[in-house]
Amino acid sequence: MSKEKNIVVGCDIGGAHLKIARAEDGRIVEALTLATPIWLGLDRLIDAARAAQPLFAGSRLNVFTMTGELSDIFPSREAGIASLLGIVTEHFRGKALIYAGRSGFVAPDKAAALAADVASANWHASAAFVAKHAGDALFVDMGSTTTDLLVAQGGRVVHDGYTDAERLATGELVYTGFTRSALIGVASAAPVKGVMSPLMNEYFATIADVHRILGVLDENDDKQPAADGQAKTAAGSIARLARMVGRDASDLTRPEWRELARWFSEQQLRTVHDAAFRVAGRLAADSAAPVVGAGIGRWQIGRLAERMERPFIDFAELIAASDDARSEASSAAPAAALALLAQDKD
Repeated sequence: MSKEKNIVVGCDIGGAHLKIARAEDGRIVEALTLATPIWLGLDRLIDAARAAQPLFAGSRLNVFTMTGELSDIFPSREAGIASLLGIVTEHFRGKALIYAGRSGFVAPDKAAALAADVASANWHASAAFVAKHAGDALFVDMGSTTTDLLVAQGGRVVHDGYTDAERLATGELVYTGFTRSALIGVASAAPVKGVMSPLMNEYFATIADVHRILGVLDENDDKQPAADGQAKTAAGSIARLARMVGRDASDLTRPEWRELARWFSEQQLRTVHDAAFRVAGRLAADSAAPVVGAGIGRWQIGRLAERMERPFIDFAELIAASDDARSEASSAAPAAALALLAQDKD
């Protein structure tokens, strides 16, 4: 008789995306990211939960972390956590545990009382896995919206902040991501034909447009509509970028638009680099400690590692995973980390 597989599913419930990773006997075999713009209604998350049901087939345990409580559909984080816990209980089949960061895994009925630990604790799960498997390192996860920067040292996560407010103040959380960040949040002016042009204070374009123009964006990673709802093509992205500086696409040549896109990506990198200098101070004596990169922005994190003159390791290299699932699991690092960390949980 064959031994029954130990199947654990990790889930990261975000405000914009639901990330899921399925582990069988300690190995990620499938990972998936679905768009769930909770601010448009909780039905988006419920629909995604239904669509993802095949990944939960035969699971012994489902483990959850969340950042979706930040969505402005909720009056407070506590209310958001309570609502999301209700959805977990009602719409995700099987036994569930909630990741409460510094308080570990807890049952859903205990999680609401630990709201301060449960809220936005996905970074802690990924960093804890890195600390366990990579030794001393700077862990950087750039998703669609935010970037987490944590030091792993001595087998544990070393951090100065825990809540979003604390982590923003310490540089361990930077509110910039690889696709969803509005360009007006990246800079207030940009060089056009040698002149610094103030930007239109409008949601005309996102950093996804920049990375699309540069040819470094995997379209599977950009799961939200373009700012104008139009085509997600290089030409469409140039048109959106042009609006940011009060122009039409025909006003500049393609190489000139590409150079402007390169400038915006550079501004984002500089912001993350500034935070990395602050956070990585603990690793100053160990120049060989690598930068471990996760999330859809690993291209940007690789550039960061070069700037810091440190080796780069993809989170995908640290996890046991099938070849087909490895890259997507790195993009959904908190979900993958949870699934692997919880293999021995009851």
